[in-house]
Amino acid sequence: MMNKKNYTILFLLISFSFFSCNTLKQSGIDYSPLDYTSENLEENEIKRIEQLLDNDCIKALWRAKVLGNEKIFVKTKDTVVKKIQKNLEEKDYFTALKDFYSLKTVDASYVKNVGIPEKDLIALNNKDIPGLKVDNSLLPSNLNDCIDATVTIWVDKGISIKNGIGYADRVLGSGFFIDSRGYIVTNHHVISDMVNPKYEGFSRLYIKIAKDNETRIPAKIIGYDAVLDLALLKCEIDPPFILQLGSSSSLTVGDKVSTIGTPLGLHGTVTSGIVSSVSRKLFSMGDVFQIDAAVNSGNSGGPLIDDNYRVQAIVFAGIMQYQGLNFAIPVEYLRQDLPFLYKGGKREHTWTGGYGHTKKDNYKEIGLDVQYVMPGSVLDRAGIRTGDLITFVDDERVCSIEDFHSVLRNFSKDSILKLSYIRDGQTEHTFIYLEARPDNPGYSVYKQDLISGAMVPLFGMELTPSSTLYSRKFTITRIINGSIADESGFSINDPVTILDVQFDEEKTVMGLQVSTKKRKKGYIDISIGMSSALDSAFYF
Repeated sequence: MMNKKNYTILFLLISFSFFSCNTLKQSGIDYSPLDYTSENLEENEIKRIEQLLDNDCIKALWRAKVLGNEKIFVKTKDTVVKKIQKNLEEKDYFTALKDFYSLKTVDASYVKNVGIPEKDLIALNNKDIPGLKVDNSLLPSNLNDCIDATVTIWVDKGISIKNGIGYADRVLGSGFFIDSRGYIVTNHHVISDMVNPKYEGFSRLYIKIAKDNETRIPAKIIGYDAVLDLALLKCEIDPPFILQLGSSSSLTVGDKVSTIGTPLGLHGTVTSGIVSSVSRKLFSMGDVFQIDAAVNSGNSGGPLIDDNYRVQAIVFAGIMQYQGLNFAIPVEYLRQDLPFLYKGGKREHTWTGGYGHTKKDNYKEIGLDVQYVMPGSVLDRAGIRTGDLITFVDDERVCSIEDFHSVLRNFSKDSILKLSYIRDGQTEHTFIYLEARPDNPGYSVYKQDLISGAMVPLFGMELTPSSTLYSRKFTITRIINGSIADESGFSINDPVTILDVQFDEEKTVMGLQVSTKKRKKGYIDISIGMSSALDSAFYF
């Protein structure tokens, strides 16, 4: 069912009495873009690039490209070629392909030095990834076969003590086979205790199959993705059937779908309904489906299938007190995630240090409007500024922030992408280096920037200091439409005094208390408290 973070994003009903870490800071990172026309700065940057070559050659490659010094650029390219060749020798095709793409991005002609065509490298990387190739002999021919392709996920957490009495502690979820070798897809939150470094209790992972619902079969976790709430498991059995991954991009509102899972421990339960919406923003890296098919505790991780018995989404959440309000993860996200899950361990998503919204012209999406750039971020170093309109990433058209996230989901950290953007009516190009996405980007913004600038992504208002004597006094100089500040009735030129800034213990939510004289309220003195999730779908 829905995890804690998703509830936070949905409701944000947190009062100030639950916050801790009472603090107000004014010091951010005073970062200024490097002036590469300065000879001393160029020499220092070359030294820094050479230091990066041994352990971070892709970042060195990016910085050499931005610097524009041909000698150090060639040196970094040669280093990357050697690294790719070494990874090929070690059969680490995933890393080799990642670095191959970065080298191709900065200099497409140089990849010939690697010694292997791109299509051959892609074939080597994709050869064993489960779910990408289908064994037709194991595909279901009816709904009963689909039930046999699903499993119950059983996480045994031993015994919990309540009021002096011991109870069996377990987590039940659902999953489904996608490969004849026994690979299973489920939700991350079903198995989260198994991979949570803070969890110190007992835990064992098992599955149960439909044909033998009494035997617990040991399983292991291959990879997991907390952001997209996906996990790849494996058990050493031959599955009776496997489910084929469909293409949920063809689904639309009103299409009929069915779910299969183990609600309340009832294995093989089938429910049906329709797609209620295809664009609910519950994830920070993409939209999810809303469905009205019945979903209950234990359904998490089960497949959402169409009339052709193909998986179109993975069930991940329902709101128990409301009927027909349930959610599922589009199968496209799983397709993009499988190479990363199969590589093993935690899937780290990427970001650039930016914040923005989709820009529209007469209701037509035309690009990603950059509304904030974190100081010192890779986006900042690449020269992107507030007001730029991103239109292409790696030659893929970007009409919306969802398009940008779709591109990012294809890449891992330590990758280089080409960015095209419009500034003052002119199309410009630059290169960006992808870093690991923080668990809570808003908290990184707060730590990195002055509070006046950090308020843009956090609450949707840009502040300018209005007093040289009192550091808590500001004037609002920009309001983002639809933001928390906008919906709270603030206007440009409203005075604001920040009284308190607080965070919850896990740094997932920020609380802000201010006093103001709102123009819309006749400039009457009022105090107001607001809260903001420190992650959202608008960070990129």
